[in-house]
Amino acid sequence: MIRTLQNAGPTLKFVLYGLLLIICGGMVITLIPGFGSSLGIGAPPAGVLATIGDQTVTVPEVEREAKAMIRQQFPKGGPQASMLLPYFASQAAEQLINEKALVAEAHRMGLRVNDDELRDELQHGQLGATFFPDGKFIGQEAYENLLQQHDLTVPQFESEEKGFILVRKLRALVSSSAFVGDADVRDEFVSRNTKVKFEYAVITQADILKGLHPTDEELKAYYDRNKATYNNSIPEKRQIKYVVVDSSKTAAATTVTDQDLQSYYDQHRDEYRVPEQVKVSHILIKTPLAAPGAKEDEKAVADARAKAEDVLKQVKAGGDFAKLAEKYSDDPGSAKSGGELGWIGRGRTVPEFEKAAFSLGKGQTSDLIKSSYGFHIIRVEDKQEAHLKSLTEVKNEIEEKVKQQKTAQATESTANALLSQARTNGLDKAAAAKGQTAVTTDYFTKTDNLPGLGASPQFMDAVFNEADKAPPDVVQVPQGYVVFQLLGIKPPATPTFEEIRSKVENQFKNERASFLLQQKTQELSDRAKAGHDLKKAAKDLGATVKTSDLVAPDGQVPDVGSMSNASAIFALKPGDISGPITAGGNGVVARLLDKQAPTDQDFAAKRDEIRQSLLQAKQNDLFGLFVTNLRKDMEKSKRLKVNQEEMKNLTRQSSQEGS
Repeated sequence: MIRTLQNAGPTLKFVLYGLLLIICGGMVITLIPGFGSSLGIGAPPAGVLATIGDQTVTVPEVEREAKAMIRQQFPKGGPQASMLLPYFASQAAEQLINEKALVAEAHRMGLRVNDDELRDELQHGQLGATFFPDGKFIGQEAYENLLQQHDLTVPQFESEEKGFILVRKLRALVSSSAFVGDADVRDEFVSRNTKVKFEYAVITQADILKGLHPTDEELKAYYDRNKATYNNSIPEKRQIKYVVVDSSKTAAATTVTDQDLQSYYDQHRDEYRVPEQVKVSHILIKTPLAAPGAKEDEKAVADARAKAEDVLKQVKAGGDFAKLAEKYSDDPGSAKSGGELGWIGRGRTVPEFEKAAFSLGKGQTSDLIKSSYGFHIIRVEDKQEAHLKSLTEVKNEIEEKVKQQKTAQATESTANALLSQARTNGLDKAAAAKGQTAVTTDYFTKTDNLPGLGASPQFMDAVFNEADKAPPDVVQVPQGYVVFQLLGIKPPATPTFEEIRSKVENQFKNERASFLLQQKTQELSDRAKAGHDLKKAAKDLGATVKTSDLVAPDGQVPDVGSMSNASAIFALKPGDISGPITAGGNGVVARLLDKQAPTDQDFAAKRDEIRQSLLQAKQNDLFGLFVTNLRKDMEKSKRLKVNQEEMKNLTRQSSQEGS
């Protein structure tokens, strides 16, 4: 398909919107908890996570999607990415099952996506800058390489893009019945834009906490009542002895010989072959694109030819090519840069353009070249014959790669040798033989950091999965490898009251303060309403009274925070006193002073915007209900089958890969 698109012109702005599905974690489809959790008779075979109608979700697909999600969330990697890999694998699986279920249902309903629709999506999507920076195609090889970074082939990518379009069709069909009436729009407008001014009394939980001084008897009683929540709250702890085999130290001692470089170069010559290329600029005078089955507009083509011939005369007469391109070219991607297209290789543009560009000599300008997009005037700025880069040209690049390889091999070899000696002679003697000292830890939890390792969840997983009295073991970590031996295990334990007295006291006080805050705020509201006087009630209970400015529903008020916490105030009439309002750690009672409704002029300005937002919300609701019912139907009819064993293996494998 990408080559088909290239036939549309050398700088046509493709947009591979489907890549957004990979980078951002998939199409915008609401995930439904538990979707794909059923397991019926005839589960999918090994390697297939789920079958949904005529669609399948494979393990490699899920792994690829999970890694893409992690790259998006954690572009720099780090321990968080490793720790969350199992979670992302699970999320990716659920999401892909959702997507494939919708595609399967679309197929069942007879919806299809043809190549013309795919082409249109790729031309007019939202990621053109990725593959066409400044309007210039990055090239077929770069396109394929970029997809490969996301573990995608071109057919996979374009198939997923068709699925994206198909679900969009299905969504449009399902949500087409959504309707928003004028009365709904008016009500929503008034709700969003009415402003209020009010006085309010505030009671803070912090003030209540200051007055709480529980006795030991109260705290012990609280501990006993909640003892079940403290069961095994002291996590398991382990003690180990370990030695770090640091790859950075190995790297410092690793050398790369000329023979190493030559050997690598000989084995990877294809990576350093440079294809024949030309560096070109062009001026494009467009002709109208004929509709399918229609004849070309001969008059429009003639007019375009006449304009192009006039520009060509100016070029031939010594006119400044760059300035003429800026003035006349209909290719917006290159016109602003004087017509420059940069380097292009064979097979990267339309045949007519390619033939002319590669036949011209350096510095030469073509006559008019007709393509499906119009008339081109091409200038060759430079040429490069196909050749193999010499070892000298790529020496620095190769040296770094070879050093990394040799360092990795040497580090692994050292770690394995240390492990072998440790299992024979003990870790202390094995470390001493290598000029190192084994570190013996105190007891630690799975979330602690150890010297020389920092936060290393992959290492902690290995340690806490190790069996008691197991022989020394080895684990790969970002720093290199760790050879360790488990010395002892302290199982989870329930703390005594004395051990967590401070924690119990904080929990008791917070729980009590929360209850007293609600009680006192209710009392404040009751007194204010009974006496029709908020200020007096506040004074009697020691609450502070403040007055707000005019504020809208999306506004903020000191001590109240977002007015979404106090939406009840908008239902009051001037002079009315509210019930108790909980606003964060505060209790609030308000008396409405003023209410200002929006004007008809404001409504006229925002009516269409509000109608559209309400319509979108209704469409989302309709589609969400459709997906929910689809899930139930597929589970009931066994059209949706999930291989739970593969799901478990995937999560386990993801976790191990994170190690």
